[in-house]
Amino acid sequence: MNRLAHSARIAAFALCTFTGLAAAQAVKVDEKIPVYKPTAGVAGNIKSVGSDTMNNLMTLWSEGFKKHYPAVTTEIEGKGSGTAPPALIAGTANFGTMSRMMKDKEIDAFEKQFGYKPTAVPTAIDMLAVYVHKDNPIQSLTLAQVDAIFSKTRKGGADRELVTWGDLGLTGEWAAQPISLYGRNSASGTYAYFKEHALLNGDFKDSVKEQPGSSSVVQSITHDRYAIGYSGIGYMTAGVRAVPLAKDVRSKVIEARPESAYTGEYPLARFLYLYINLKPGTALEPLRREFLMFALSRAGQEEVVKDGYFPLTARLTVDALKKVGIESPTIEAGAPR
Repeated sequence: MNRLAHSARIAAFALCTFTGLAAAQAVKVDEKIPVYKPTAGVAGNIKSVGSDTMNNLMTLWSEGFKKHYPAVTTEIEGKGSGTAPPALIAGTANFGTMSRMMKDKEIDAFEKQFGYKPTAVPTAIDMLAVYVHKDNPIQSLTLAQVDAIFSKTRKGGADRELVTWGDLGLTGEWAAQPISLYGRNSASGTYAYFKEHALLNGDFKDSVKEQPGSSSVVQSITHDRYAIGYSGIGYMTAGVRAVPLAKDVRSKVIEARPESAYTGEYPLARFLYLYINLKPGTALEPLRREFLMFALSRAGQEEVVKDGYFPLTARLTVDALKKVGIESPTIEAGAPR
């Protein structure tokens, strides 16, 4: 499946999955998701390598998991989603955290090594926000404008690049001020996702100041009044503001709110994944099986909310566990997806 077809499938799936939820309510964990029940015989070391976006979330899951299994040790390394596939291939990690889907070339490298594809387990939902300083009066942006701000190739269709805040219609002290750009480094899944979905696989401007982590992007914008940057919604602070986005000039402007992720309306919503090496026809050993069951349990999804992301529905947790051969009796027959 090509990347555009995959993106369309994800968007349609998200819309079908989340439309039935009560949009106006605060983010809550689906009550149909079961409470985690520990079992015997779980030991070993959890080593995750990959997404900086998922670093805090993986830490929260690990801490909660170790309350049930004190003998389990954990190592968490978050330098970017691009570091996950090599670690899984080399066997130096048993979980690869990724804030994007693996690229075809990454899947091919894994399959060349093992003879089968890696398994992607969706664990949470993130919204990639476009942040400005809290004092910035910009009301909204289209994706074409976002592209023209960050990209030198402008595949979104803008007829010129946008270099000052006046180019975006701001007046007064803002009009002549250059737009100061911040983003992630190329190993980051956030970088790759933004490049694909906001820049349509175009090239970033050379003036983008690449940061080593998602929090660094937000911190930089906090201290740079004329800045703009992109990062996960879980990193939002009082010093920045998430700009509402529209797909194009004819589309509704959508704020980065939970209900917008659940309906599929927000144009930069994505799943956060745990990738694993699982040979088809084999069962997971207790350590990885129980960790995935914990992450997709009610307690695990409460950690998702605590970290500023959005939990999966019960149906999505069932579907995710089925991908690794685990049956979960959480959904009643006929329950909505």
